[in-house]
Parts: sequence; structure tokens; C-alpha cells
Amino acid sequence: MTDPFDLAGKSAIITGSSRGIGQAIAEQLAQRGCNVVISSRTQEKCDEVAEAINARGGGNAIAVAANISDKAGLQAMVDKAKEAFGKVDILVCNAASNPYFGPMGGITDEQFEKILRNNVISNHWLIQMCAPGMLEREDGSIIIVSSIGGMTASTTIGAYNVSKAADFQLARNLAAEFGPKKVRVNCIAPGLIKTDFAKALWENPDLLKKIVAPMPLKRIGEPDEIAGAAVFLASPASSYMTGQSIVVDGGATVGAGL
Repeated sequence: MTDPFDLAGKSAIITGSSRGIGQAIAEQLAQRGCNVVISSRTQEKCDEVAEAINARGGGNAIAVAANISDKAGLQAMVDKAKEAFGKVDILVCNAASNPYFGPMGGITDEQFEKILRNNVISNHWLIQMCAPGMLEREDGSIIIVSSIGGMTASTTIGAYNVSKAADFQLARNLAAEFGPKKVRVNCIAPGLIKTDFAKALWENPDLLKKIVAPMPLKRIGEPDEIAGAAVFLASPASSYMTGQSIVVDGGATVGAGL
């Protein structure tokens, strides 16, 4: 039988992949034979991750620094990916930002615009850059790392949640557009994961205790626990899945019950 999770010969771009969830996704894709582009704002950090992946074997990795707010920089990254690997089969839009914590009444226009630009518009840009080749070949998987925040309310990260809700709809719209050409678009919705990005939410022991109390698994997640969902969505194992969101949150959105 053919391994439904085999990614040999495929190539992927993963944004925000020099650490955290993005790095875990890149490592697990490469373990299954996928060539990967490691990208974040800092070339040195990207180089370190790419070198480690290449040392382990499996798929090859290249490092291309790019800022998700820089459209020209993103296009240059996509061009380098095609130059190195010939094509982009898998796009993982993982990088995001959240420069503001607090009620939405206190957010500045600049902060709100940055959140929407980095978390929604940059995903749109990257998809528009990568999708034409996928549609021409009638094969491809686009994965947006959203958040359970896009499904719930918050008094501290409301604007971030707005952007993540928009990502769900972006995936649904594009799934409908791209489906006839066999290009799939899905989301992953992580709960709280132990990353530097979410440090403000888990480094305070009292706050962390409140967060995990209603969760069935009674803990926050690790980056590797999100990467498996990305492997599934990138691989033939999910060939009949599009326009959907996989929630990986330790049960946070269902609660612990009575």
C-alpha cells in the first residue's frame, strides 16, 4: 500500500518557521521527504533551522528570510523556492503578529491595521503567489494556521481574534474557488501552545491555572502537537478535505463538563 502521509518529491513554504509551531511543522514535513523553505524575519535563525533539518536527512531545506508585511519580500521568497525546488506544492501560512493586549476600545488604528495586514492580507498575498502553479498542475495544499481565538470572544486579544476569524473565511472562499482544480485550502486552529509568541498567556502561573482549569487535558499544547495536523493536511491522507478547520486545543473549546 502507498503511504498516505508520504511527501517525497513535494516542496513546501512555511512562514514563521524558525521557531515554535512553524519550525515543528517544517521539521515534520521534512521527515516525510518534503523539501521545505524555512522563513522568518531573521536570516541567521532560518539558517540554523535549515542546517539542522539537512543534517537529519529526509527532505532538503533552504533558508529565506522574509517579513510577512513586505509583499516584494514574500514574492522574492516564493521565487527562490521555485528556483531551488522547481515548484511549490504546499503553502503553510503560519506567521502572524499581535502587537496589542487589551480591550478593543484601546487599540490604535496602526495596531489594528498591522494585525489585519500580517494575519490576513499577507496570507492572501502568499496564496496568490503560490496558487497559480498549483492550479495549473491541479495539485496543491494550502494550510492557514488560524486559532481557536477566531471562534471565541476575548477581552484582551479581540483584534487578533477578528483576524483569525477572517482566516477561516479566507480558507472557505478559496476552497470553493480552487476545488475544481484539485487544490485544497484548510485551516488549523490551535489552542494555547507553549511558544514565545503566546508567552504572555502562559508564563504567569496564576493565569495559566485559570486557562487550563476548564480544559479536559488540563494543560497547554506543544508545537509538535500541531505539526501532525499540518502533515495530515499537506499529504494525500486528506485528499477529500477542503474548506475545513481542524481544532487542536486540548479540548478548550468543548470544556471539561460537569
